[in-house]
Amino acid sequence: MKEKITKEIENNLDSLVSISKCLYEHPELGGEEYLAAKTLTDELKDRGFQVEEKICGLETAFRAVYDSGKAGASVAFFCEYDALPSIGHGCGHNLIASMSLGAAIGLKSVLDEIGGKIFVFGTPAEETNGAKVQMAREGIFDGITVGIMTHPSPVTEESGTSMALYPMNFQYRGKASHAAASPEKGINALDAVILLFNSINALRQHVTRDVMFHGIITAGGEAPNVVPDFTEAKFYIRAANKKNLMEAVKRVEDCAYGTERITGAKVTISCFEAVFDDMRTNKTLSEVYNKNLMNLGEDRISPASAGIGSIDMGNVSHVIPSIHPWIGFGDENLVIHTREFAERTITEEGKNLIRKAAAAMAMTGYDVITSYELQKQIIEEFLR
Repeated sequence: MKEKITKEIENNLDSLVSISKCLYEHPELGGEEYLAAKTLTDELKDRGFQVEEKICGLETAFRAVYDSGKAGASVAFFCEYDALPSIGHGCGHNLIASMSLGAAIGLKSVLDEIGGKIFVFGTPAEETNGAKVQMAREGIFDGITVGIMTHPSPVTEESGTSMALYPMNFQYRGKASHAAASPEKGINALDAVILLFNSINALRQHVTRDVMFHGIITAGGEAPNVVPDFTEAKFYIRAANKKNLMEAVKRVEDCAYGTERITGAKVTISCFEAVFDDMRTNKTLSEVYNKNLMNLGEDRISPASAGIGSIDMGNVSHVIPSIHPWIGFGDENLVIHTREFAERTITEEGKNLIRKAAAAMAMTGYDVITSYELQKQIIEEFLR
């Protein structure tokens, strides 16, 4: 059966590479991935999948299902396809889309014999609003047995953790006045935002070591001789898990309200992007994937890196057993989110990553569907 899966992927590899190259040549930002979504959904329809577009009210999101008509487990693969501003596919989402599509095609070739269902989700805007966050919140993944995706990387690593993320926006409103003639009549919103930065910096010593703060000032006044009446700052608050994250967020809110009291500038706090949960790798499922990848010729899988940033697959992992491994180019000097990384995705190396990752994911899906004992172990770990 696994030979049939790999043969099916090999037979369709040129088509998968063409799709990856098309996305590379036409990069689209998050929420604007119209060509990518159409390309993928058209392909899935041609392959016999039932496709529902614009799910969760998201213009470029989709859900595709192939049902064997027989009882069995369900396996979900996730396509990402948004690009980075000015860089294009420096995160390799063009490869992710083709890898997951290839996995679905490979597993479908045996599904009528083994039973179960395949889901393919198109999940836009991973770099910003993270469609998986809203999809998880609306119950789109409920009832699916496992979720699998693979991300390109400089080196191959097993699925690990990611950091929980809370994006905070602070807007201060003061009162304008002439900075020299009558500064006492003004309320300086810039003073407030500077105090906010100083207060948050003072927090760094008094939070758990996993907590991180990254902030920028997006509005700081218009002219030096005018007391600024409006300022704005954006922060990412990160932590190893949701508990530590929310404790840090509360302390940052206290800082903001403290600067309001000190300066008189009124603060409005909001969340400007989706809140990402930490990634909870299902180790049982991860070990099955690693074994399949090694059998396909991967010579080394490194241990998972700690604190690799934030991914919306984390939200999926809190709903269903999930993995998010990394498939590497074998170049430790390669840096993700660069034009150089984007260019590597359309090389012969990129083609080989599609081949290996698609096969490893499809074979892992096969293992899950055909083993009730494995399903039990995966679910027991998830529920712990």
